[in-house]
Amino acid sequence: MICENLSTRDGRLTFAGRDTVELAGKYGTPLYLMDEQRLRHNCRVYTENMARCFSDALPLYASKALSCKRMYEIVAEEGMGADVVSAGELYLAKSANFPMEKVYFHGNSKTDDDIRFAMDCGVGCFIVDNPDELAAVQRFAAERNIRQRCLLRLTPGIDPHTFEAVATGKVDSKFGIPMETGQAMEFAALALRQPNLDVEGIHAHVGSQVFDSQVFYDTADIMLRFIAEMKEKLGYEARVLNLGGGYGVRYVEADPTVDIGYELSTVAAYIRKGCEALHIREPKILMEPGRSIVADAGLTLYTVQSTKTIPGYRSYVSIDGGMTDNPRYALYRSAYTVYLANKMDQEADFVCTVGGRCCESGDMIQEDVALPTPVRGDILAVCTTGAYNYSMASNYNTVGRPPIVMVDGERDYVAVRRETFQDMAAREQ
Repeated sequence: MICENLSTRDGRLTFAGRDTVELAGKYGTPLYLMDEQRLRHNCRVYTENMARCFSDALPLYASKALSCKRMYEIVAEEGMGADVVSAGELYLAKSANFPMEKVYFHGNSKTDDDIRFAMDCGVGCFIVDNPDELAAVQRFAAERNIRQRCLLRLTPGIDPHTFEAVATGKVDSKFGIPMETGQAMEFAALALRQPNLDVEGIHAHVGSQVFDSQVFYDTADIMLRFIAEMKEKLGYEARVLNLGGGYGVRYVEADPTVDIGYELSTVAAYIRKGCEALHIREPKILMEPGRSIVADAGLTLYTVQSTKTIPGYRSYVSIDGGMTDNPRYALYRSAYTVYLANKMDQEADFVCTVGGRCCESGDMIQEDVALPTPVRGDILAVCTTGAYNYSMASNYNTVGRPPIVMVDGERDYVAVRRETFQDMAAREQ
C-alpha cells in the first residue's frame, strides 16, 4: 500500500483501520477523510526531531496545505507554530484559539487591510516580501505604537528540481528579494532602519516536494554567508533562519521514502558546522512543513457513475467529484494512487482514465489507472489527498465542496460539513 494507514479487510480498503466503503455509506461521496492519529504523528516527526537536532527550533505548519479550524487546533495541541498566507487563514487560526504569537504571516502581496487585521489580531511575525510591504508594516506598527517582529524573505537562487509551479527559490521569482543581484543587502539595511520593526532574521523557501537534503544544505550555505555578511556590513546578526518548506511525500510507488528524522539531523549538523566556520552564532531554525503533515493523512472517496470505452483509444471511468475537489491533476499533472475500495481482492486489469463530473475536458483525476472493472455504485479511493485538495477546492459548475471527516480510532466526526446549495446561494442578492 502507498500509505502506512491503508490496508485491506474482506476485500475492502481500510483507512486508519476503518472500512472506507462503510464510511462512504455513512457520509456520502465525494468525501475527504483525514486520519487524526497520522496527523499527530506527522507533527511529532518535526517537533521531536527538530527539538533533538537543533539548539533552538520551531516547525511552522504551512496551513495553505489544509486550512480549517480543526487543523489549527490539532497543530496547536502538538506544539507547532503556524504559517499563514492570508487574512482568511489567520481568521480561522484565531477562531480556533491558536496562539497568535506563534503565527507567521506570509505572502507576497499583503493588502493594507491584511496588515491591519493581522496586527489587530496580535500576529506574531510578518514575513516581509518587499520594500513596499516593509513600509506598510512600519506605518501601521507606528500607528499602534508597537514594535512588530518580522523576517525578511530572500530568494537564494536555488532550483530544487521540482515542478516549475512550485519552485519558489530561483532568482526570477515573484517571491522575496533576490540575493544574487545585491538587492537583498539593501533590503536588509532598509529594514533595520525602521524604528517600529524588530528584524529577527531572514527567510528562504526553495520549493515544495523536496526529497533531497542537498537543497537545504545549499540554502543554508547561501543564507549563513548572508548572515555573516550582514554582521560585517550592517553590524547586525540574525537571530532566526527560516529554511522554508518541509520534505516531500509519496503519491505513487515510484516516489522515494524520506526518513525525516535522519535528514533533519544531517541538516542540523551542516548548519552547526557552517556557523562555526563563519564565526556566527547558530540561529533559531524554522521550517514550514505543510504537505508532509497532512498529505498522507488524507484520502478522498468517490462513487463511480459510469464506465465507457472508445475502441482503439481509451476507457473512461466517471466519478461524482473531480477538479472541483482536487484540481491538482488539471493544474500540475500530479500523480496519485487510485484504488477501487470495494474490490480490493479483484484483479486490476481494466486500464482507464478517471474523469471528473465537470463540463471541462481537462477535468481528470488520473490517467492510465489499472482497476478492477468498475460499475456504477463502486467506491473509488484516491490516496494522499490531505494536502492542496480541500484548500484548492472550488464551486466550479456550482458544485458544492465535500465534507472533511476526521477518523480517530473507532471515532469519526465531521470537521467541516458538506457544502449545500443553500450555502452557495447565501451570498446572492
